Amino acid sequence: MAKINLNLLKAQVKEEIERAKEIKDLDEIFKKYLGKKGELSQVFRSLRHLNEKERAEVGKEANRIRRFIEEKIKEKTSSLVKASKGKKEWFDVTVPAKKPLLGHLHPLTLIKREIEKIFETMGFEVVEGPLVETEWYNFDALNIPKDHPARDVWDTFWLKNGLLLRTHTSPVQIRYMEKHQPPFKIIAPGRVFRHEATDASHEFDFWQVEGLMVDEDVTVSNFKGIISGFLEKFFNQKIKTRLRPSYFPFTEPSFELDIQCFFCKGKGCSVCKNTGWLEVIPGGMVHPNVFKYAGLNPRNWQGFAFGAGMNRLAMLKYKINDIRLFNSGDLRFLKQF
Repeated sequence: MAKINLNLLKAQVKEEIERAKEIKDLDEIFKKYLGKKGELSQVFRSLRHLNEKERAEVGKEANRIRRFIEEKIKEKTSSLVKASKGKKEWFDVTVPAKKPLLGHLHPLTLIKREIEKIFETMGFEVVEGPLVETEWYNFDALNIPKDHPARDVWDTFWLKNGLLLRTHTSPVQIRYMEKHQPPFKIIAPGRVFRHEATDASHEFDFWQVEGLMVDEDVTVSNFKGIISGFLEKFFNQKIKTRLRPSYFPFTEPSFELDIQCFFCKGKGCSVCKNTGWLEVIPGGMVHPNVFKYAGLNPRNWQGFAFGAGMNRLAMLKYKINDIRLFNSGDLRFLKQF
C-alpha cells in the first residue's frame, strides 16, 4: 500500500514541477514534499512503525523518489533561469528599501567627545601631542631624571634611537608651555602605552586626558573646583569629593582626588572595595622645575595639572567591569553604545 502511495506521490510531484512558472513555485514544491513537515519527510518518519522487511523496501523507494524530486527541481530551475535571461526584471519601486547597517561609536570616542565638550565650556583648549616621544619630554622635563626611582612606575616601551611610546599624556604640557605664554587652560586627550600584563583593570594600550591651567594666581582651590565641576557634569549628578596627599615628581603638592562612591552612596560596596570612595583623578600644583624646563619663570606663574584615565571614567559611567573590552572589537559590546 505504501509503495502505491509513493508512486502516486512521484507522479504528483512530477506534474507540479512541470507546471511551475517561477523559482518561487519550485521552492514551495520543495518545502511541500521535502521540507521538515513535507509529505515525503513524513514517510521517512513512519518507517519506525514498519517491520524490518517493509522498512527496507519502503525506505529504498522513498530515497529513490527523494533523489528524483531533487533532480527534477534542479533541472526545472536551470530551465527557468535560462528562459528568464534577456527579460527585464520588474520590481516595485514603492517597496521600502532595506536600511543599511549603521556603525556604532566606540565608548571611548563618546567619552572623549563628552570630556572635550565639558572642558571647552569652562574655557579650556583641546590640544594634541605625538604618540612617539623622546626621553626628555616623557621623563626629564617632567622632573623625572634618569636615576629617579619614580621611573619604575612607568613600564616603558622603548624604541630605537632613544625614542619611546609615551607612557602618559603629560609630555603635551611641556610641548605646549614651550610655545605659548600664560595664561592658558588646556586638556590633551590621547592614547598612552605601558609595558605591563593585561587583566580586568590593566591594559598596555589605553587613553588618558591631561589637563593644565597656568596663571599668576592659580591655587589648589581652582584645581578642586574645576575638577569637581567637571565630574558633576560628566556623571550628571551631585558629586562629593576629597583630596588625599600623594606624590608625583611633576607636581608639588600632589593629590589624589576621590569621589564618594555613587553606587553605594559612601556605605561601601565591591566597586569601591568597601571604602566608600573611588580614586578618579590624580594631580597637583605644577612643580617649579617643570616650569623651568618648559622655559617659564616659576616666580611669575603657578598652575595645576592632572591626568585622568579615560578608560577608567568610561568604566564608571557605563558600569563596565573589564578594561579589555575596549580593545576587544566585540560587536556585541560595541552595539550597546
